[in-house]
Amino acid sequence: MARGSFFAGIISSSVLGAALIAGLAAPAYAQDAPPTPPKLTLSGSASFTTDYMFRSVSNTSQNPAVQPEFDLTYGMWWAYIWGSNTSLSDKGIEIDYGGGISPKWKNFTFTVGGLEYTYPSDTQIDYFELKTGVSWTGGPWTLSVNNWWSPNNFGLDTQSDALELGAGYAFPHYKLFNFFTPSISGVFGWQWYEKTDVVPDYTYGNVGLTLTPVGSLKNWSGDIRFYDTSYNKEDCFINSGGRNNCDARAVGTIKVTF
Repeated sequence: MARGSFFAGIISSSVLGAALIAGLAAPAYAQDAPPTPPKLTLSGSASFTTDYMFRSVSNTSQNPAVQPEFDLTYGMWWAYIWGSNTSLSDKGIEIDYGGGISPKWKNFTFTVGGLEYTYPSDTQIDYFELKTGVSWTGGPWTLSVNNWWSPNNFGLDTQSDALELGAGYAFPHYKLFNFFTPSISGVFGWQWYEKTDVVPDYTYGNVGLTLTPVGSLKNWSGDIRFYDTSYNKEDCFINSGGRNNCDARAVGTIKVTF
């Protein structure tokens, strides 16, 4: 835990510094041309998934979930509210919200934000995470490093860090069945806890294929993804309350944006 948390802390501090520099430098790069005034934009989405996966652990005890989301952006600033059914609380409801800043510099996007996970019927397990991350986009490729730190994960009186490495590739000139634009992506992550006697550390990952239709259905997408963790059944039960929630599995998701 100590080594992993220390490494994650270095990444978080570096991202915080880079985000501040990028945010301050953005106006300077705009001196050559009049800056485009930011617009306040509201968007939303709704997803149906065969399993609500959070860091490759099922949060619905391997059952489907419906997940609406609303996003508000203004230039580099953003905020969101997101909901889902879940097996983690008595009423089976989770509502998350947060906000932050994502300044850009060349091909890099830096993100710093605060995220709150809430369970209306079980407020004692509500918790906060600080997200820091950076992503790079070049042509069809996207690479990312993200970290989530919590001072009191899930109300268990233990700090936590989750560090993820991500990669994605979009096929810009290929149409599957002359109708779908395909892309592939995956992440590999480490979840560390300050008190491993309360919740054991683990590693996790996923890899999947996303298909986005062209034309009038371009706001829809379908995703098939394979998840797995390093947990055994005993440690999985401690983390999620179920012995099989951390097993390898394929999950399908349909999403519409508006």
